[in-house]
Amino acid sequence: MSPRGMDKLSLLRLAEMKRSGEKIVMVTAYDAPSARLADEVGVDLILVGDSAAMVVLGHDSTLPITLEEMLLLTAAVARKTRRALVVGDLPFGSYQESDEKAVASAVRLVKEGGADIVKLEGADRRLSRVRAIVDAGIPVMGHIGLTPQSATMLGGYKPQGKTAVKARHLHDVAKALEAANCCALVVEAVPPPVATRIAATIAIPVIGIGAGAGCDGQVLVWHDLLGISEAPVPRFVKRYADLSTAIRRAIGAYVDDVRSGAYPEDKHTYAMSDDERERFEQLVDSGKSRPS
Repeated sequence: MSPRGMDKLSLLRLAEMKRSGEKIVMVTAYDAPSARLADEVGVDLILVGDSAAMVVLGHDSTLPITLEEMLLLTAAVARKTRRALVVGDLPFGSYQESDEKAVASAVRLVKEGGADIVKLEGADRRLSRVRAIVDAGIPVMGHIGLTPQSATMLGGYKPQGKTAVKARHLHDVAKALEAANCCALVVEAVPPPVATRIAATIAIPVIGIGAGAGCDGQVLVWHDLLGISEAPVPRFVKRYADLSTAIRRAIGAYVDDVRSGAYPEDKHTYAMSDDERERFEQLVDSGKSRPS
């Protein structure tokens, strides 16, 4: 049981939250301690995003992260998550090739990674991937708007759906993903009127990121909201803490204490009786090599 006194969240409950207007909270996490903290405070969905490529592994984009790396991170998160649903991102290259490869990758994320849901980006030609994974018994979360794996084709990390024609296309794509039996949808960097209309049109939960308050829920990246990321953050990010400063200050104090001899103090060490210490010294001394 979680501290909120609730068992593992179900997809049925997620759908009920949409129908009742109860906002859904999703956050990214990439390790066990982060997942435990997010779960304890009542987050509904924990996304192990391929954004880990940038915020954890130091890459310049999401593209280099592998399925093996995503499995490692997802499994760590799943081990410490009790109530929230764990969403595992399918990384670039793990599902584009064929329906069969997409299913195989999704199966591994669930079986080895412990994910409850898998997420993939885009639609159109990806709809068959969604259907194949769902047919294999695995829930799928879609992702439209700014899709980082396709950022180059989209002209960079830019808002999407800003013209009527492009907004209508996103609306149609959202409906197509719902028809393909996605259980939820992430809408990223889309004007609020477009995202709000999409959320009102489809029956599945719409999770926004940079898409306004009219979505059924919101998601933010762990490092962005906690102020750990050093890179400039998008305008839609609200920083709830400045942990970079706190961490830098703490480690700096540790460096100073070690170099000055202030750490460790006696209270940070383990006691040894005088008798055992004397016996230890005698044993060491008795084994000393003597000059010939």
